[in-house]
Amino acid sequence: MKNNKVIIGTRGSKLALWQSQWVESALRQVHERLEIELHIIHTTGDKIVDTALSKIGDKGLFTKEIEQQLLSGSIDLAVHSLKDLPMSLPEDLCVGAVTSREDPGDVLISKNGLTLEQLPKGAVVLTGSLRRRAQLLNRRSDLQVRDVRGNVETRLRKLDEGNGSAIIMAAAGLKRLGLVERITQQLDPVDFLPACGQGALAIEIRSDDKRIAELIGPLNDADSRITTTAERTVLAELEGGCQIPIGAYARLQNGKLLLNAMISDLAGTKLLTAQAAGRAEDPEKLGREVARKLLDMGGSEILTQVRDAWK
Repeated sequence: MKNNKVIIGTRGSKLALWQSQWVESALRQVHERLEIELHIIHTTGDKIVDTALSKIGDKGLFTKEIEQQLLSGSIDLAVHSLKDLPMSLPEDLCVGAVTSREDPGDVLISKNGLTLEQLPKGAVVLTGSLRRRAQLLNRRSDLQVRDVRGNVETRLRKLDEGNGSAIIMAAAGLKRLGLVERITQQLDPVDFLPACGQGALAIEIRSDDKRIAELIGPLNDADSRITTTAERTVLAELEGGCQIPIGAYARLQNGKLLLNAMISDLAGTKLLTAQAAGRAEDPEKLGREVARKLLDMGGSEILTQVRDAWK
């Protein structure tokens, strides 16, 4: 492998390519003579588009095939949406950088411009996320929440052409693709908790690859790494994934790290929230503290209930 060449592994969706091209551009700004090539890899999550993610598991659905090529040396680094990256990475791989974070929150897109509170009783709202489903039903038990899969454009098309009244999506993807005008309502991430790490990109590399580690070092955003580490620690402590409704949102304010998190049953009837503040220097400690609060409040029973439901 030439020292001035880097091969980036990426999924093939429009959003995934945008994200990888963003990393490519950022690398070129720092290393002007670097030769960069994008290599598209199709993942299991991309191939299975007619089944809810929660029903096919969450062990590397959007990362496994990419990581295999990273381990084999076919690519030098992989760009992922951090929220898609499992907590436990394959041996010999690590997150070399977490980029500056786009809007971490969720948004509502409705056909008629109505907000979540204004949607008529019994309205159909689309989402493929159990976390979003639980929070929707917790505040509006009258809604009909239906599964939707696909990339950003596919999900928007399913809303436009189907009988759904609205859809919940991540703000980051819409903003990156220049689709801000589709947003009807921005959901407050403290009130409607996002997926852990949502809005940030993870650059995954081989743990022993010092050349690549040095090349991507300037792309690491310290604040983004701190906040997403706190959120993902909650996920790790609760041993969560796409089969359990878990959300978290961390932010830095006046030198303090603030963290809110939630866990819910599948129906949204028992939704627990917890929050705490801690030192920015130890995001893992804060994540463990908030996770422990949730478990002590009844989160352990919810985890048992949800896991039993999937057996």
